[in-house]
Amino acid sequence: MAPVSTPQRLAATVEASRGFVYAASTMGVTGARDAVSHAAPELVRRVREVSDIPVGVGLGVRSGQQAAEIGGYADGVIVGSALVSALTGGLPALRALAEELAAGVRQRISA
Repeated sequence: MAPVSTPQRLAATVEASRGFVYAASTMGVTGARDAVSHAAPELVRRVREVSDIPVGVGLGVRSGQQAAEIGGYADGVIVGSALVSALTGGLPALRALAEELAAGVRQRISA
């Protein structure tokens, strides 16, 4: 779901979801971003108002710092494009990014 999802769409999405809800941190195409959207914590709050289903936030996550920030208010951090991009640098680059992201999630910056 997206930051602009209506209350009706949010409720329908949560009702149809199993396991977790994917909350897009921002509108637009996927890919790494320099900063996490300020709309993401509000979207997580809106989901939690209607359900206790876990909420994972993604769309643009590329650093341990961003993972720590998102981990402070969401149940999960979703990373895609940054991992694919890191793979172009070979397995050592992919491993380094995965370790950085994991360390960030473990750190969890309180909101």
